[in-house]
Formats: sequence, structure tokens, C-alpha cells
Amino acid sequence: MGVLDGVKVVDFSRLAPGPYCTMLLADMGADVVRVDRVPLPRGGAPLVGDIVGRGKRSIALNLKQAEGAEVALRLAGWADVLVEGFRPGVMERLGLGPDVVLTRNSRIIYARITGWGQTGPLAQRAGHDINYIAVAGALGLFGRAGEPPVPPVNVVADFAGGGMFAALGILGALLERERSGKGQVIDAAMVDGAANLTAFFAQAIQSGTWGPRGTNALDTGAHFYEVYETSDGGHIAVGAVEPEFYAQLIEGLGLAREDLPSQMDSSSWPEMKGRLATIFQTKTREEWTRIFECRDACVCPVLEPREAARHRYNTERDTYISDANGVLQPAPGPRLSRTPGSLKHPAPHPGEHTREVLEQVAFTADEIDSLVAGRAAEAE
Repeated sequence: MGVLDGVKVVDFSRLAPGPYCTMLLADMGADVVRVDRVPLPRGGAPLVGDIVGRGKRSIALNLKQAEGAEVALRLAGWADVLVEGFRPGVMERLGLGPDVVLTRNSRIIYARITGWGQTGPLAQRAGHDINYIAVAGALGLFGRAGEPPVPPVNVVADFAGGGMFAALGILGALLERERSGKGQVIDAAMVDGAANLTAFFAQAIQSGTWGPRGTNALDTGAHFYEVYETSDGGHIAVGAVEPEFYAQLIEGLGLAREDLPSQMDSSSWPEMKGRLATIFQTKTREEWTRIFECRDACVCPVLEPREAARHRYNTERDTYISDANGVLQPAPGPRLSRTPGSLKHPAPHPGEHTREVLEQVAFTADEIDSLVAGRAAEAE
């Protein structure tokens, strides 16, 4: 039993943040029902690589039909949590907005995941992760001196600032409901989440102790926090910030500390980066890994995604696991001692559980047949 065993979630979201949020909840034991749209894709197969669909059930509804929307309202009345990721106003036009749903179920946690939030001048504008982190001030932190910012794929806004922050809000709202008995609405904007993730840097930036991009100790400005290429085209990540770790780095590189400038003398950083780059080019990634694996120097190989899942660093902890179909994927986390998360089953086929879920929310067999015949619902 997971920590969220017994919590029922209905998920209307389509894109990355919402499905990732509900994957986290499913991993922790929640019963997540994903609402897929009618008509179903030909063949009804799950998306290739639909890892974020794991542990969920699927019901297929036509929300533009009154009958389909009414089924959705019945689901909301059954659920503890509703997650949606449409632009503001879409759920209201479908008759599924929070005012209607909370009237049906005053205890429901209604989580709304958007890029720009439910209010504000950009609320109705399109956007993607790169846009949200740009406006949040996060994108400007990534990149090297004198070069344009580098988008860190879509991890910061979509998954961290969107999906994970929404899951945190849901958990907090569920906890508060134990005291008040009441549900509430969560406005999880990815731009807000991305901005929140930069909190550590806020004071340094305002005080002037954080310089332009790529000139600081933690953004590739320093030689002791950098990625270096090795002789075989691999890369080594160096994060020897603290003096004791820096001493181990210098020793492992075969340098004499007394011949070097002070570690925090930023005027020497460009020269030192050049020296370290030359040294790292003398050995392969594996050779440097062996040199530093017994040293507390904060030096590690840069593993490509395919390598990471099979590297002993991760296999010994089962950081990656395989589902029933043999698909390798990140394991549920964080690790709870008594009620750990688990991978219940692979992603469902769209509409795979339509009849099962409808029966669970008290539709009769004749009602289900009528809904399917009228295309308000579809079963695999």
C-alpha cells in the first residue's frame, strides 16, 4: 500500500506537466483515472514511451457531448482530486469548471496546471517551457559567458515548476482537508513554479553578489564547477566547490596546490579552466572515473541517458526499473520506509477501463451500453 492508497484522482490533462503530476500520485498509490478523448486513436494503443501514463486507468469520454460531460461530473463527484491542464475557461465551457464541480463535491481538490496561470495578461496566450522560464527569469541563469542562454530541455517549467509543484499543492491540500473537511482550487502556473525554483539565487542577484551569466562559481564561470571533455570524446563533471573537495580534485589531477592561485580568485578562473581542460584531455572518461571514484572530489562521468540506466551507480540502487512490458524507466521516488511507491502497471490503452470505471461510479450495464452507442463514451 502506497502513502496515497485510497485517494481517487481523475485526470483531464493532456500534455507533459499534468500527466507527470498524476504519475507521481499514481506511484504513491493513488487510483488515477485518465480521461482520454473520443474518438480513440486507431488501434487504441498507448503512446510509445508513455511512461508518465504508468499506474493509471483510462476512460474515454466525449466531453463535448452533454452525456459525456455528465459522466465526467459523476467522476468528479467520486474523486478526491481533479487535475486539468487546459487554458483558462475551457473546463468552464465544458460545464466542468471548479464552481460546478465543487457544488457536486465540496471536498474535491481541483488542480489547474497552466503555463501563465488562471489570471494575468498572458493567461490566454500559448507558450511552452522555454517561454515560461524566459519570463520567470530562470532561463537567463543557464549558459556560458558571452553566449545566449541554453534551454535545459523542458525540465524546469513543465516537470519541476508545473507537474511537481502541482503534486506538492495537491498533497498539501489533501492534508489541510483532513482538518477543514473542505476542498479547494489550486492554480499551478509553470511560470510561478519556475520562478520559485530560482529562490536560492534571489538574494545574491539583488545584492549584486551574483554576476552575469557564466561568470559565477556555479554556472561554469569557475574551473571547479565545469564539464570537461576527455580524450575519448566523453565528458567529466567537476563540482569541487568546498576547499576540502577542491584539494582532492587538485591532487587527483596531479597538480601541486602551492603552485596554483587561490581557488576563489575569480581573475584566475579562465586560465585555470584552460589548464584543467588540457589535463582532462590526456585520459579517457573511464580512466578519470577510476582515478576519482575513491576520492571525495565531486568528480563524476557525464552519462548519456541510455548509459545512466545501466550504470552501476544506478543499478545498485535500482534507480531505474522495468515494467511488465520490459520498458526501462525511472523508479518511483522519493523512497518511503513503510509505504514506498511502486510501479503498478504500464500505461493503459486509451479507453481500456471505460466500462470498469463507469461501473465503479454506479452506471448500470444498460446505461453504459447507451453511452457507448451514442459515442459519449468509448470502450476498447
